[in-house]
Amino acid sequence: MLIQKPKRWELPDRMATPEELFFSRRQLVTGASALALSLPLAACGSKSAVASKPVAMGGANPTLKLYPAKRDTAFKLDRPITKAQIAETYNNYYEFGTSKDIWQQAQALPIRPWEISVEGLVEKPFKIGADELIFKMPLEERLYRHRCVEAWSMAVPWTGFPMTAFLALAKPLASAKYLMMQTFMMPSVAPGQDQPWYPWPYVEGLTMAEAANELTFLVTGIYGKPLPKQMGAPLRLVVPWKYGFKSVKAIVRFRFQTEQPKTFWEAVGPDEYGFWANVNPKVPHPRWSQETERVLGTDERVPTQIFNGYGPEVASLYTGMNIGNKLYR
Repeated sequence: MLIQKPKRWELPDRMATPEELFFSRRQLVTGASALALSLPLAACGSKSAVASKPVAMGGANPTLKLYPAKRDTAFKLDRPITKAQIAETYNNYYEFGTSKDIWQQAQALPIRPWEISVEGLVEKPFKIGADELIFKMPLEERLYRHRCVEAWSMAVPWTGFPMTAFLALAKPLASAKYLMMQTFMMPSVAPGQDQPWYPWPYVEGLTMAEAANELTFLVTGIYGKPLPKQMGAPLRLVVPWKYGFKSVKAIVRFRFQTEQPKTFWEAVGPDEYGFWANVNPKVPHPRWSQETERVLGTDERVPTQIFNGYGPEVASLYTGMNIGNKLYR
């Protein structure tokens, strides 16, 4: 008899928000958006035609027709999905300021056209438009927990594609040990980048083993629609077993390299934020505990899980390392 052991994220359906309720809400939102954009989208033509043409800055989003993407039912939650209004208006985005309420300021960021550079230790470096990349990738929706180092959390339906699909396109060489990712540099619209005490532009990185993990996700949408600017449009990283600051937003550059990248927060506060950024409730931040987390949209605090609950899928990446080390912050 074949006995199939479920993966850790495959938790009972009864513990997730009912799918029919979620889909009814997002179909309403998507339908309204589609109606408003129906005339511009009708002129866009086929997927291949859209991908081959530049998009005017501030123009309609040609990828809108791809949403909502089909949900990958292997990824389930142990808590209700956070309401969209809460998740989309409570954001860390230091490029636009240190307040959580920066969603309006972030609307100044022009995301079309948006060019992404793939460079370093790859078979052939190249540049590609964000829309073209999105059309090339297999979009799906995944339900993930998200844990901030500030000890708050949410649970959201990300849309995007596995990093493994991007790696297949990028074709890194065997000599590549790390993947560095960099965000935009545009102080004319992002006033936080005028602050000289921060090492702009924002840089993050993963080992190649982390990048190739099945959980690592490049995100283009949320709640069944394209990603809002304040959440990292047009392309951001999500690594659900790490603290949220690891998930770099608005990526413009991927560089495959042999040396470990010096990441943004590691440069700002090396005694507080390390390269690994793995969720570990037993390693406190110097200024607060990590043992519990505040769930956005509720008054409850819940115990934080090692690796944010994804330990069975990722713990083997860190065999032999001291998980009590500060670099796990």
